[in-house]
Amino acid sequence: MGKQLAGTSQTSVLHPQDPLKWTNVLGVRVSAVNLKSATGFIQKAIEDGRKEYVCVRDAHGIVRCQDDPELRSIHNRAFLVTPDGMPLVWALKRAGHAESDRVYGPDLMLSVFDAGSSKGLRHFLYGATAETLEQLQARLLARFPQAQIVGCYAPPFRKLSTREETDIAAQLNRSGADIIWVGLSSPKQELWMARMRDCLEASMLIGVGAAFDFHAGLKRQAPRFIQRSGFEWAFRLLCEPRRLWRRYALVVPTFISLTAFQRLGLRKFPIEDRVFGSSTPKEAAVKV
Repeated sequence: MGKQLAGTSQTSVLHPQDPLKWTNVLGVRVSAVNLKSATGFIQKAIEDGRKEYVCVRDAHGIVRCQDDPELRSIHNRAFLVTPDGMPLVWALKRAGHAESDRVYGPDLMLSVFDAGSSKGLRHFLYGATAETLEQLQARLLARFPQAQIVGCYAPPFRKLSTREETDIAAQLNRSGADIIWVGLSSPKQELWMARMRDCLEASMLIGVGAAFDFHAGLKRQAPRFIQRSGFEWAFRLLCEPRRLWRRYALVVPTFISLTAFQRLGLRKFPIEDRVFGSSTPKEAAVKV
């Protein structure tokens, strides 16, 4: 089964006893979760010995997926695509998932660290700079003294060679990490997780982007009431106007118009669950 038509609510078989529901948002399978349930699904997957990756997604990422079949395929093969932005939460609620809520990358990181401290989960920090990682590790351990951070690595700001990726994979595997936190920009982190997934022994790869900078104390997060309002993009634009104005000038009207087309049935956005460039669908993404 290569394509699934747009629908308001579907189920993927991730756990037989507690199936994970999702909603089609512009052809991307967005998971019907909240912070507590997303943390629980991740913990259960690690306990079950699964090897998966998690995409933390906002409206900007959904829009980028429209013109990038590979990126869209990566999202639709993910274990979770969490609703990082309020527009995605509103889409889930409209589809009948009343308990869904925002799963903000920085919050997810803290929640999983907290829940994993008593279980001895081992964490690896991949991304950012050496200085950022040093501050991030110190702050996380100050907040979660029992947490096991088994390593960190700041990759160079360029494309890695095949040899470099092989060496990095070996380093990550030697660490014995259960979770590799990936703090790269999007879509770089999603491409990296999908490309490296099969050669890494860690159960879970989780792309959290700017969470590294936020928790290291290097960037300011929007106040909670702005995060909940759906206007966090405006706060970020005010903080970094030169870097972000082109992004939001495109993303905001595009997302609003395309979601209107989808809701009115004027355009179809099928879910493609094939591995990009392959005729074999990923088992965990097959509709039931």
